[in-house]
Amino acid sequence: MSIPGMKPQALGGMSVDVFLAEYWQKKPLLIRDALKNVQAPLDADSLAGLACEEDIESRLIIQRGEQWQLQHGPFEEAAFSGLPASHWTLLVQAVDHWVPEAAAFLEQFNFIPRWRIDDLMMSYASDGGGVGPHYDNYDVFLAQVSGQRKWEIGGKHNDSSKLVEGLPLKILASFEAEQSWVLNPGDILYLPPGVSHNGVAQGGDCISCSVGFRAPSHAEMLREFSEYLAQRLSESDRYSDTDLVLQDNAGEITPIALAKIQQIFSHYLTDEQAIADWFGRYVTESKYEHAGASGDEISIAALGEHLAAGGRLARNEGSRFAYIGEGSGAAMFVDGERIDISMANQQLVELVCR
Repeated sequence: MSIPGMKPQALGGMSVDVFLAEYWQKKPLLIRDALKNVQAPLDADSLAGLACEEDIESRLIIQRGEQWQLQHGPFEEAAFSGLPASHWTLLVQAVDHWVPEAAAFLEQFNFIPRWRIDDLMMSYASDGGGVGPHYDNYDVFLAQVSGQRKWEIGGKHNDSSKLVEGLPLKILASFEAEQSWVLNPGDILYLPPGVSHNGVAQGGDCISCSVGFRAPSHAEMLREFSEYLAQRLSESDRYSDTDLVLQDNAGEITPIALAKIQQIFSHYLTDEQAIADWFGRYVTESKYEHAGASGDEISIAALGEHLAAGGRLARNEGSRFAYIGEGSGAAMFVDGERIDISMANQQLVELVCR
């Protein structure tokens, strides 16, 4: 059965337990030679080919002094032949959704819950190429897989930090490097959310892999959960006040009325089953609708027979899988859809989602 999922016990020379306890979401970490005998999931030509595809998100960033130019794909092949000799970067998003080798590359980071992983972005940069000093709202592993890139990191920033005006990119107006390193193939730089950083290619053939993690805002989650609830509630579920009494001023919203509203909200916000069902669907929604699997449906029983007969099983690269264990089995979520699984098939589900 060809489903990867063995959890790595070490990240370079550091145990995963130490990394999670001391660095994850806490402070940056440079890990030298973390990826042994690393090979880029794609070479520069193949990456450029992806950037020409209609369904794939890509960007081309060109720096000319203090000026920055941003172009969005898909690109024509001729766009690459007319590029300057230096100071440009090609970024291709969600390469793991389309390329099996890129999806396999992500398996090296599955010590973080799979539902937290967003995607694998790959970049190819000419000498001096970069995207300017910036920060991300999520954790990121910056892995060097070909050539060299100099990384500088500074202090923490947030959405109140001033950006350079008049640019198509979110470049920090004030960036002061506190540490810097040149990364070689196999090196990884981990950055928690908010840490400012600036990467510049040193020489040609610079290919980096950026493993980004999902960190939905509270506003987004509340909005999405509210929409989930609204779709499932009946119009007959309404505010009521059968205990209404005469009040001194008809214009007052009384504490009793506010308490009723709070009680309504609390009823739904403490519904563990609804929260679990929504969250499983929410975090497994495919990032790109067209990246989901297609083909004939198969029952769990038929799948078990297929595997028992020596058949192979592989996850669709563009799909997201997760499960929630329940007393009588499990709820499996795939691309935003829920499948209830019996206890007899739970082990299979755990293996598929691993």
